Amino acid sequence: MPATPTIIGALLGLGTQMYSNALRKLPYMRHPWEHVLGMGLGAVFVNQLVKWDDKLKQDLDKMLERAKQANERRYFDDDED
Repeated sequence: MPATPTIIGALLGLGTQMYSNALRKLPYMRHPWEHVLGMGLGAVFVNQLVKWDDKLKQDLDKMLERAKQANERRYFDDDED
């Protein structure tokens, strides 16, 4: 699965560069190094996005667990007094 975000990002970068050239009515592969750069930046962007999403899910799970514990203390620990 780690290769999937890289491939998607590379295709996103390539597609963005080709779309940019098409809008300006230039040949699709005018400067090939721009395509390589776009593919690299796209791959980095999507990989960082996946890492950020995983960290966000972990943080949300921690917050939900803390809220659950706080609610349990609030409603169940008060009865023991």
